Amino acid sequence: MADNDSKHQASKDLAMTTQEGKPWFKHWPPGVPKAIDPVPIPLDQILRDAARAFPDAIATTYYDAQLTYAKLDEIADRIATGLVKLGLKKGDTVALHFTNVPPCIASYFGVLRAGGIVTLISPLFKSLEIKYQLKDSDARFLVVWEGFDGLYDYDGLPKETGVTTIIHSSLGNWFLPDPVAADAMSADGKVLYLEDMIRTSPPAPPHVSINPLEDLAVLQYTGGTTGLPKGGMLTHFNIVVNIHQVKAIFPECEPGKEVMMTALPLYHIYAQCACMNFGILIAANSVLVANPREATELLEAIEKHKITIFPGVAAMFNLLNNHEGIEHADLKSIKYCTSGAGPLPKEVQDKFEKLTGAKLREGYGLTEASPFVSVNPLRGRFKNGTVGLPLPSTDIKIVDVETGTKVLGITEIGELCVQGPQVFKGYYKKPEETRKTIRDGWLYTGDAALIDDEGYIVIKERLKNMLKYKGHSVYPTEVEALLYENPAVLECAVIGIPDKEVGENIKAFIVLKPEFQGKVTVSDIIDWAKKNMAQYKAPRIVEFIDEIPKSRIGKTLHRVLREGKTEMD
Repeated sequence: MADNDSKHQASKDLAMTTQEGKPWFKHWPPGVPKAIDPVPIPLDQILRDAARAFPDAIATTYYDAQLTYAKLDEIADRIATGLVKLGLKKGDTVALHFTNVPPCIASYFGVLRAGGIVTLISPLFKSLEIKYQLKDSDARFLVVWEGFDGLYDYDGLPKETGVTTIIHSSLGNWFLPDPVAADAMSADGKVLYLEDMIRTSPPAPPHVSINPLEDLAVLQYTGGTTGLPKGGMLTHFNIVVNIHQVKAIFPECEPGKEVMMTALPLYHIYAQCACMNFGILIAANSVLVANPREATELLEAIEKHKITIFPGVAAMFNLLNNHEGIEHADLKSIKYCTSGAGPLPKEVQDKFEKLTGAKLREGYGLTEASPFVSVNPLRGRFKNGTVGLPLPSTDIKIVDVETGTKVLGITEIGELCVQGPQVFKGYYKKPEETRKTIRDGWLYTGDAALIDDEGYIVIKERLKNMLKYKGHSVYPTEVEALLYENPAVLECAVIGIPDKEVGENIKAFIVLKPEFQGKVTVSDIIDWAKKNMAQYKAPRIVEFIDEIPKSRIGKTLHRVLREGKTEMD
């Protein structure tokens, strides 16, 4: 317990113990603290607090169906009661496999309230990937939306993965009448349904003692830098402190009055924290959108529900910018937007802000930091091309890539390292990977970056994605940002092609805007690049494609392009 206390004390004292010469301290807007000290509480307590403060406020909106905070909190209680009755014990892992639907949020908090650990499965995963995560996480329970039934061999699952209890969720039965006396079983008495469990379980789960500083809340799977996905161990306090760090730099958010766009997929840590957990912390109405790639659905949600906060990714904002209905849509309700999971081109930001009147701010994070590390503030200096300033209670440094021990100076490029109370405990059952990633209390991010003279962080590239052309370091994201300045480019992605003479040739995949298709040639793009960027950065090879392959959250899948594929698997 002494280690936990000292860890918490270290986060409280960060502002006093940091060295001189941290330029970011000078550039925070007035009123933003250098350090914060939230009370360590279990993560599910944020829902309980919101329900007590704003019982009648809308917590979730899914098309025309809504739940209040009081009702969502009650349902989480019922799920917790039901899980304990089924044998869940403190520390058991429960896998959730949903799209962006209300049962996902209710189950998340029900599991936490029962003392369990949540691991969320990507809706894009296939059977082998699902089995790997279930087995690696030691999941004993699986709560799965019936739309994914085709991915499972339920009879063989216990033997293959160790899952002993499978609970199905039927969205058609989600919004049910008040609870009734019945067994939590289907008519054949074999299949458990979440909705039946909610109806039959009282909202009075047994109290489970949680140590927020030590007990895990989430096993968040991440590809990391190498190999198979790894389970990032996030404690209750990791996540609670991180959303309080965000709240400290966005004091403009009004509790009980905001409407949150929740289109980012909830299995991803960005959506969990920016949309769901931060949304609940400020008692926002989370408007759940199932398909973030459908511009019409996004626009309809904004107009109908008067979205005020919009966490997204650059691809999402670019999609809206170029949608034919954007000019006639009423988007003036949007006040604040954040962009993460990849670079935000200036052209995309400028156009979206002009269309909406909202403030769009780029930030940076990673699973291992729960996830937020930095963001450009709403007030004060915004610097395009940077991911902003470190959050309160967050320290950063740049170290040399070769040894990882030499601290570099301002504007020097090296590996970004992060220290703060949001840094995870490590990778589940992977001590060696943990030792490589956390060294002397510092999280080594695997990102090449620099800190400018005002303390703003500039992310150059994932170290594994950095290219070498005739000895020069080339950062694909930088080349992509320059290509976006070409008026014909709608989307782009840059990779390296191995070459014995130069190391790697720079190749750009380009999606042209519709009005330029058939008019702009490959040679036009190559010539434009030579005139507008250093010769070692300019793409020598250009290929026009119909679509840049992206993950469900909107990250460019450079791996797919390197493998010679131009369509999603």
